[in-house]
Amino acid sequence: MDSSRLDPNHLPTPFSAAEIAAACRPGRTLRYQIERAGQPPVVRVSRYVETDTTGGVQESWEEPLDGRRLTEPTQERSTWLDLQRHASFDAATTARDDETIEIPAGTFDCYRYARTDEKGTWRFWFAMSLPGQPVRFEGRIGDEQIVSATLLENSAAPP
Repeated sequence: MDSSRLDPNHLPTPFSAAEIAAACRPGRTLRYQIERAGQPPVVRVSRYVETDTTGGVQESWEEPLDGRRLTEPTQERSTWLDLQRHASFDAATTARDDETIEIPAGTFDCYRYARTDEKGTWRFWFAMSLPGQPVRFEGRIGDEQIVSATLLENSAAPP
């Protein structure tokens, strides 16, 4: 099986575990604006604090839009393969297309995955030039958007 297809019934993932590992060195920091229906928007900050050949530790916290910390940092370890699995979608319920989007972090050529099931529709945009997390995602139930996340800033790890 090729390294971008983790399940024969799934679409290829946007990135292999090796591509994610190469892009997510210590110091890489991602800032997302998160909007949930009925709640004020927040910024979620995630920073890679340590990595090795099998995975990495991300430290994350939330801030209001003005930049004060709302939560204490928490750390979570994931393997590179686990991170790749997050983007492994069933081909029966998911369509994959290429799309260019403009968001606060920049303009990106993306792989867009749109998954529809009985719970709603989820869309994920993965920037071809930024292996790892999607640069945008949204969830809808019917016509109502219940959640969205948009990348505000991607700070590369120091050389």
